[in-house]
Amino acid sequence: MKLILASASSRRAQILREAGFTFEAVPCDVQETPPKDEGPREFVRRLAQEKARLAAARCAGPAIVVGADTVIVADGQIFGKPRSAEEAKAMLRLLSGRTHTVSTGLALIRLPDGASRVDSAETQVTFEAMSAEEISAYVASGEPLDKAGAYGIQGRGGRFISRIEGCYFNVVGLPLAKLYRHLVSLGWKPG
Repeated sequence: MKLILASASSRRAQILREAGFTFEAVPCDVQETPPKDEGPREFVRRLAQEKARLAAARCAGPAIVVGADTVIVADGQIFGKPRSAEEAKAMLRLLSGRTHTVSTGLALIRLPDGASRVDSAETQVTFEAMSAEEISAYVASGEPLDKAGAYGIQGRGGRFISRIEGCYFNVVGLPLAKLYRHLVSLGWKPG
């Protein structure tokens, strides 16, 4: 049974490769602006489902299609990828010296029968206080500009993180153990 990743994310692909998965990536773009009345968990679950459905419509079975979406939540606000360096700096100022939540939605669809699983994972991440100079230098590195919440725990951003509670891989963008359990429940056999 093939594994299809409904994502263009190099980080998600790297997690799967390093965990020994063989897969095909099928990038799927969806509108990633949360409606005012949708909470973070519902938002990421919906986006993961939309991505999985789009990819499933373009693939043939037997396969399992995996969609995922990750956001940062602080003060009840949902942060996706920053649209500019200034927005990245604003996000990092808000996260500096505080704990926030990383929420990832996960959706799996088995083809051809359409059996599915939808789930989410939350991880608490604590940042050390960052000076204005540290924030500026980090943003200037370019790393924050394509990541939800304007940081990458697996890169330079990791130097500012003092604690996590929950799945590390969730913070990178794919809750690996949760994904594995759902794959097995849908009949996928590890290779």
